[in-house]
Amino acid sequence: MIVLRPAAAGLPCATLWLKPNRALSRRDLRRLIGVLAALALTTAVLGAWQGNVFAPLFALLESSAVAFALGVAWRAGDRSERITLDGSSLEVQSLPGRRCARFQTYWVRVQLRPGPGRDRLLLASHGRELEIGAFLGGEERAELSRKLEVLLKELNRQQCR
Repeated sequence: MIVLRPAAAGLPCATLWLKPNRALSRRDLRRLIGVLAALALTTAVLGAWQGNVFAPLFALLESSAVAFALGVAWRAGDRSERITLDGSSLEVQSLPGRRCARFQTYWVRVQLRPGPGRDRLLLASHGRELEIGAFLGGEERAELSRKLEVLLKELNRQQCR
């Protein structure tokens, strides 16, 4: 998901927020885990009724493992990137981490390179490269590439005046 926040008085020229798409909210995730656990325990109770006394124990273990795995996958959706363009620099900040990279707007180049399995969107300048939007889909990366190129051309045109 790409969210563009245009310039306002006294603020940077533009800010782009990149976030992965989430299929479930936290509430929906809890409901899904509850339904899966209920189904597993119901099946385990039926198995125990037919003589498999260890079925409820295995159902609890399996439900716990599935809940943990779904929680880890859901938390991976918290990552995002903020791209800030101002008059002289393009800054990429990875969230929730502390990684931050800064490029001069005049020299930075946006490159969409084909790679194994997916295209990579790179910012390149002075021998440095930084991949952005790795968690976005292919169409979203292409859209982001076009948006960044337009914004950079617009900024460079304004600076030349």
